[in-house]
Amino acid sequence: AQFSATGQGFSIQAANVLGFTPQGFSGNIIYPNSIYPADLMVSFSQPLTGFSILYSPEEYGTDTSATMRVTGFMNGTQVGTNTASINCDTKGGACTWATGTLGLSSVPQFNSVIVHYDKAPITGGDYGPIFMADNMSVTLAPVPLVASIWYLLPAFGGLLVLCKKRDAKNAINLSGNTLSLV
Repeated sequence: AQFSATGQGFSIQAANVLGFTPQGFSGNIIYPNSIYPADLMVSFSQPLTGFSILYSPEEYGTDTSATMRVTGFMNGTQVGTNTASINCDTKGGACTWATGTLGLSSVPQFNSVIVHYDKAPITGGDYGPIFMADNMSVTLAPVPLVASIWYLLPAFGGLLVLCKKRDAKNAINLSGNTLSLV
């Protein structure tokens, strides 16, 4: 995967860079470079049918959480989008750097995604329009049968040539044997 961003972008930081670690985060994470919004863009060398990422928006005791959006693209053409929001009721009624999973599963394959802070918490509160991310997971698209056959054709072509040479040699020997027997 190759990462890029809009705005001030992101950097790789230790999960506890702020003196705490959001639930589920560990090791190194994708961390915002500023207090201003930025989209996280990820491109892949192979087509995918699934993508998910653990995220944690900057929120301090909010009653509701931000809406995050992931949009998938195939060679620059949008093929799907999905949103997620953390249920603060499951976090003791208030969200403070809570974590959620944002995912996209698409029948049309995609080879890049944009992770976007879509909407602020609907009840407002103390928040910033930024997020941390960790634990990205992808599902590679299956190789189509037609493509698989094209990969195997050179091998079958080589076998065919060997078989033809062997049959030609046997035909000559058989003809030679027939001639000598006559």
